[in-house]
Amino acid sequence: MSLEGNVSLSEVGKWGALDVAARRVCELVAAQFLAERDRWPLWLPVLAGVGILLYFASAFEPAPLPLLLGLGGLLLAAIPARQHPGLLLTLAMGGAVLAGFAAASLRAEWVAAPALDHPLRFAKVTGEVAEMEPLAQGGVRVVLERISIERLEPERTPSRIRLRLPAKAPPLVPGNRIRLYASLMPPGGPALPGGFDFARQAWFQRLGAIGYGMGSVELLEPLPEGTSLIDGFRRRLSALRYAMTLRIQSLLPGDTGAVASALITGGERAVSLPLLKAYRDSGLAHLLSISGLHMTLVAGLVFVGLRALLALIGPLALNYPIKKWTALGALLATLFYLLVSGAFVPTQRSFLMTGLVLLGVVLDRQAISLRLVAWAALAILLTQPESLLGASFQMSFAAVLALVSIYELTSRPMTAWRRQGGWWRGFLLYLAGLALSSLIAGLATAPFAIENFNRFNPYGLASNMLAVPISGVLVMPAALIGVLLMPLGLEHLALVPMGWGVDLINVVAVKVAGWQGAGIAVPSFPHLGFALLVLGGLWLLLMKTGWRLLGLIGIFYALLSLSQARLPDLLIDGGPGLVALRLDNGRVVMTPGLREPVTREAWRRHLALEEDEAEPLADGAGEGALACDALSCRAVVKGVQIALAHRPEALIEDCAKATLLIAPFLVPKGSCDGAQVIDRLSRLKKGPHAVWLSEGKIERIESVGERSSQRPWTVQRPSSRRSKPVPPADGDEADGEAEG
Repeated sequence: MSLEGNVSLSEVGKWGALDVAARRVCELVAAQFLAERDRWPLWLPVLAGVGILLYFASAFEPAPLPLLLGLGGLLLAAIPARQHPGLLLTLAMGGAVLAGFAAASLRAEWVAAPALDHPLRFAKVTGEVAEMEPLAQGGVRVVLERISIERLEPERTPSRIRLRLPAKAPPLVPGNRIRLYASLMPPGGPALPGGFDFARQAWFQRLGAIGYGMGSVELLEPLPEGTSLIDGFRRRLSALRYAMTLRIQSLLPGDTGAVASALITGGERAVSLPLLKAYRDSGLAHLLSISGLHMTLVAGLVFVGLRALLALIGPLALNYPIKKWTALGALLATLFYLLVSGAFVPTQRSFLMTGLVLLGVVLDRQAISLRLVAWAALAILLTQPESLLGASFQMSFAAVLALVSIYELTSRPMTAWRRQGGWWRGFLLYLAGLALSSLIAGLATAPFAIENFNRFNPYGLASNMLAVPISGVLVMPAALIGVLLMPLGLEHLALVPMGWGVDLINVVAVKVAGWQGAGIAVPSFPHLGFALLVLGGLWLLLMKTGWRLLGLIGIFYALLSLSQARLPDLLIDGGPGLVALRLDNGRVVMTPGLREPVTREAWRRHLALEEDEAEPLADGAGEGALACDALSCRAVVKGVQIALAHRPEALIEDCAKATLLIAPFLVPKGSCDGAQVIDRLSRLKKGPHAVWLSEGKIERIESVGERSSQRPWTVQRPSSRRSKPVPPADGDEADGEAEG
C-alpha cells in the first residue's frame, strides 16, 4: 500500500522519526539556552562589535540618520514585545548590532576633520604644540594644533598634524607656538589589501598629515585668544606628562629611562628598536603597554599602604569605614595614573575594571566578574568603536576575559585549600597563580599577536615568570614612590632602584629573545578561521554549562586553517614600483632600493619572513624560472608567465609572452592585449595589489581601492599623492597599530 505521491509507510515512519529527533534537539538547545539566561548580557558587547565590524567592512559610508531611525524603531517595537520573550530577545540582539553600527558611523562623523590630499614639501607651518614625546633616535615627536600652512586655504588645513623635530630644535613644552618648514604627507593607507590602515587610524585621531621638520624651529608668542577649559586642562596635563618623562629619562639615561618612563607616563617611542624587538620576541611587550598588570599594582599598593596608615590611627580605624576610604583613595590614584600615562585603550580598560572593583568595595558588592568585563568592553566600544580593530583592544580584552573566566572556576577551591593553614600554601598559590596567569594570558593573546603582528612567542611563560615578579616587587612600587616624591625633588631615592629592576627585565627580554625559535614569523589566519577562533573562544569563556566546550570546535578548526593559509604569490605597491614575488621554491624576491621601507616591513610581516629572507630582485639575478636584465624580470610561477617590466622598451617582448605584466609606467591601451596588465595608472587608482596564482592561471587579484574606496578616510586620498613620495616621518604607518 502506498500513499499519494508514491511515499511508502516506511518512509513516512522514517521522516516522522527524524521530525521527533529534530524536535528533541531543538528542545535540548532551548533548555541549554535558558540555563544560560544570566550569561545573555555578556553577549551585548559581542553583538555591538559585530555591528562595528559591519560598518568598517562596508564599501561605502552609510548615512547616520537612517541608522538612528532604525535604532529608535527597534526600541519602540520592544515595548509591545515585552510579553513575548523570544521576540524581545531577537529585538535586543538586533538593537545591539545596530547600536554598534550606529556608534561607529556617528564617531566617524564626529571626528571628521580636513586632511591633506597631496604631499607638501618645504611647507611653512605654524601651530601650537599639543603633545610631545621623545624619540629613541634623538629629537622629539610633536602634535600641532591650531595650525596654519602657507598657501593652503583654512578650510583645507588639517586640525592636527604630527611632526618629527630634529634634536637641535629648541626646548619646547606643550602650549608653545612654533613656526618651521616641514615636509608633510597625507596618512598612508594599507600596504596591501586587508592590511593595517594607518589612514583610518589617523582619521579617528583627527590627524590630517604626518611629516618632519626641516631647518630651525622658531618660537612664537602665543595667540591672544585663549583656549577652552577642556583644551587648557589637556595642555597642562600634556605638559605635566612631558615634564615627568624628561625628569625620569634625565635621571635614568638610555633604555633604562626609556622603559621606566614608558611604565609611568606611557609611550614607547624612546625605547631603542633592538630592545623593543627583544621585548616583542620574548613575549614581554605587554610590560611596556600600561594595562591591567600596572593599574592593578598601583591600585593595590595605594590601597594596602593607605589602609595600613589609617589603621595606625585608632579612633579612625575603630569608628569609620577606612576600607572604603582607602578604596576611594586608590581610585583617585588610578585616575591620575590614567591621565598621566596617555589614556591608551588598554589603560582605559584597566581603569574601568579597576575602578569598578574599587567601587564594589565601597558599595559592598562582588568585585571581579565577567559582567564587569562586559560593561567595560561595551563602554569602550560605544565611545571608541574604532578601537575594536586595534591589537591593543583585542589583546587586552582577550587576556582579561580569559583570566576572569578562569578565576570564576578556580577561586573557591583555591581559597578553601589556602584556608586549611600554612604560610607555604599562600606562597605556593602565588607561584601557581603567577604561572597560570602568564600561561592563560599568553594563550589568549597569542592568536591576536599572530593575526596583527605575524609573530608567535613560544617562551612567553618563561620570560613572564622571570620578569613579572621583578615588576611587581621592585619596579612598580618604586615607580609609585618616585612619582610621590617628585614634588619634593627626591624622586631619585626611588627611581634609581626602579632602574635596577628595569635593567633586570631588559636582560630577561634580551636573553629570552636570543633563544633559538623565539619570535617565530607566522602567517595570519584565514578570515573564516579567525572568525571561528574568536567565536569559539567567546563561547568557551562566556558560557557556563557543559556545552561551552563546543567552542573548542571553532578553535580547533582555526588552528588547522592556519596551516592552510594561502599567502599571495605577488604583491604590488601603489607607488613607483615596489614588487614582491614568491617563487615556486618558496623564495621571496623583492625589488631593491630604500624607498617605501614601511611597505617592505609590512610585506615581510604578512609573508611571514624574517628580516633577511627577502632577496633583492635586480639586474643579473636569475635562477631556474627567474631571469632579470636591464629591461625587465621574467618568472614562471605555478605555470604563469610573469613579466616585471622596468622600461617601456621591454613591452614588445614581454607582452608577447607574459600572462601577467607589471609595469611602473603607463602601458598604452591596446598595446598588450594578450596579458593582464597592472601598470602605473592601475596602481595609482586602486592602490596596492595582491595576486594569487593557481595551476597556470591567475586565480584572483585584489586591490586596496576595491575594498574601501568610498570611506571618509580614503576619499581624500587622490591617486596622484604617491607620485612624489615623502619619506615616512618616524615609522607611523609601520607600527601605528602597536601604539598604546
